[in-house]
Amino acid sequence: MGSAAIESTWTAPVEHWEREPGRPAEPENDPFYDAPLGWQAAPHGSILRSRDVGIAFLGLVPLRAKAVQLLYRTEDMHRAPTTTVTTVLLADGAEPQQDRPLVSYQCAIDALAREAFPSYTLQRGAPITGEVVQLELLLIANALAKGWAVSVPDHEGQHGDWGAPRESGSCALDGIRAALQHNDFGLTEQSPVALWGYSGGGWGTSWAAEMADDYAPELNIAGAVLGSPVGDPEGVFRRANGHMFAGLAGLVIASLVRIYPSMRAIVDTHVNDEGRELIDRATEMSTAQAVTKLAFTDFGKHLDIPVEAFLDLPEMQEIFADIRPGMGTPAMPLLILQAVRDQIVPVAGIDQMVEGFVRRGAQVTYLRDGLSEHFTLHIFSGPTVLGWLGDRFEGLPLPAPSTSTVRTVLSSVSHLRSGLRMLEVCGRVFTGRGLIPGRS
Repeated sequence: MGSAAIESTWTAPVEHWEREPGRPAEPENDPFYDAPLGWQAAPHGSILRSRDVGIAFLGLVPLRAKAVQLLYRTEDMHRAPTTTVTTVLLADGAEPQQDRPLVSYQCAIDALAREAFPSYTLQRGAPITGEVVQLELLLIANALAKGWAVSVPDHEGQHGDWGAPRESGSCALDGIRAALQHNDFGLTEQSPVALWGYSGGGWGTSWAAEMADDYAPELNIAGAVLGSPVGDPEGVFRRANGHMFAGLAGLVIASLVRIYPSMRAIVDTHVNDEGRELIDRATEMSTAQAVTKLAFTDFGKHLDIPVEAFLDLPEMQEIFADIRPGMGTPAMPLLILQAVRDQIVPVAGIDQMVEGFVRRGAQVTYLRDGLSEHFTLHIFSGPTVLGWLGDRFEGLPLPAPSTSTVRTVLSSVSHLRSGLRMLEVCGRVFTGRGLIPGRS
């Protein structure tokens, strides 16, 4: 692939916008997202515009943290220039640090609608949408409570290209580049960086981890955490269709139709009018809307061939192969977590993904949780993740590569204690108190 660091004649000044009072404008009506003229000439990760924003839990309870949004140059799945936004945060009262650690947290956006993007839905005054992204602010707050800065990119790009190969990786990595350039957070080019994401965010994090060594070799990435990272998108679709989470399958189809001309051709050939209307509606749905409105939908009812035959078409198999992560070899240490009883992401796909990483020489600690399901592991894995990231930032020796199945990731006393500390930070978020006791 080669490094995305390029020479450029881009010299335009970076506009900084002050925080606007009131509710945030929806992305379609927010001129902040519109790139300035000539932005295509900017190097990857260049900040094109910045603004101060207020962040709030569920849009209501202000988060005690400084937050700046950065519009920056990146590239899409085809390596064509594009732009997106990251929200960079630092807890109020965080001690001054030289080379402060930075966590790039890829949210489980899992939708095409821009109203689901973290740059909008995490802002103070944004409506309560039921999106997982709004709840993930609790995990982000626990990283902030450590004194770390956090970058939260709109890693699906400006157009919500959920599932697009490579694009989430370039958006995350260029978001890190942009964050490191901003001078308000104690970040430098030498700052240690970590990647973290779960489910759809784990999918994006996997792309970033696999691409980093070629795409952004200058970044000092200490480790990456892949939580339930959708190692087999085809398996997820087959499991979801006709079941409670069929809406996720609908969103995947809608996204693939938009980004793959061959998928559009397949849909036009085999899907009836009602099915095509359903796909069109899904492009405007949030994740919560799709899950509720499309629950138990059998997309096979809208096909002129059996759903298994549809998925086995050579064109479909080519697309599934293209969007499947896990084919590269991340250069940084990995922590991968997966629930054995996961009702959305089959554990077999993650097992296969890990086997490939290990076979190609990646440093992997793989934890399979026997008690959790998809959503509870997102929460329960927090203490394990934060402890592992802290060890990587401190440069402690790596554990030996391993694969283990535990009853629960909270089984150790230390993790239970860390879990209680996490709850204490969550309580501070709920009540609008400072994230770092005694310093804010």
